[in-house]
Amino acid sequence: MSRPVPNPGILDIAPYTPGKSPVAEPGRKVFKLSANETPFGPSPKAIEAFKRVADHLEDYPEGTSRVLREAIGRSFGLDPNRIICGAGSDEILNLLAHTYLSHGDEAISTTHGFLVYPIATMAVGAKNVIAQEKDLTCDVDAILKAVTPKTKLVWLANPNNPTGTYVPFDEVKRLRAGLPSHVLLVLDAAYCDYVSRNDYEMGIELVATTENTVVTHTFSKIHGLAALRIGWMFGPEHIIDAVNRIRGPFNVSTPAMYAAVAAIEDTAHQAMSKQFTETWRNWLTEEIGKLGLKVTPSVANFVLIHFPTDKGKTADDADAFLTKRGLVLRGLKNYGLPHSLRMTIGTEEANRLVVDGLRDFMAGK
Repeated sequence: MSRPVPNPGILDIAPYTPGKSPVAEPGRKVFKLSANETPFGPSPKAIEAFKRVADHLEDYPEGTSRVLREAIGRSFGLDPNRIICGAGSDEILNLLAHTYLSHGDEAISTTHGFLVYPIATMAVGAKNVIAQEKDLTCDVDAILKAVTPKTKLVWLANPNNPTGTYVPFDEVKRLRAGLPSHVLLVLDAAYCDYVSRNDYEMGIELVATTENTVVTHTFSKIHGLAALRIGWMFGPEHIIDAVNRIRGPFNVSTPAMYAAVAAIEDTAHQAMSKQFTETWRNWLTEEIGKLGLKVTPSVANFVLIHFPTDKGKTADDADAFLTKRGLVLRGLKNYGLPHSLRMTIGTEEANRLVVDGLRDFMAGK
């Protein structure tokens, strides 16, 4: 019996695997620290805005997300006509691949880059080329060396997930200057709101001054709207125009749009979350380091913890040990980091419990 056959290359794609969700058990408190979700939830103002829309769910959304684009424009000082919104930044990344990649083309990502990049690339029949990182950080020279006549796009998460490392803005500008002008540079700034480094810039300046760079962002992290699936992109007018031609007409729901507007305008909520994250990121890095475990310096809302390969001390062993205590971290075998776990910075209680758990684990208790 014949049956539909997927396009060539589709079955070669490893499906995206999200961080595992905890299984509740009676009498045990569980902390999900596997998906980089904020422990604070969204701004109360965003929740109010979401609820206000509930009386009009029969109406289609405004097709261009105008109200949200204008709010983003006010927040970042951008032209709303150069902004496009999507069902999470994931949708926008896939739209970019559909718009600018085809069979025979190549796109470059880094060793431990976000797994959506190869999925989006391969889904349209293009080849995903890996540029090796240096110390778990993007190496601009490695990316430039990987460029061929077939290269059409470069994916760069800055800061990077799952490593938490970042590329200084001067290096990003050097990357853009070294790429051929027809190559699109996609700067994924999902975690930019957590960065407090003077040499970092999310990429807006580069987008504003070139015709071949875009920056994407999300409301899933510091804004706490992951369930609503909403993200955005700032780009040159010709790129926005091209992507809009294949974007679904109602890809951002009305509740998501108005919740996002309220979220981006609540700067106090964002500042509180950023300060908390920075304080506990530093604390976790120091305390876990005292246990004899290496932690990659992070600028995001998570830390990458490296474990030995000794029997009983591996990342898998630690994951199982912590999970039994209701502490759910993220295993990273699919990211090529089998000896590491990624931990989202959670509440004070969760952070302290993880350190206590790791201390007991390393002591063999």
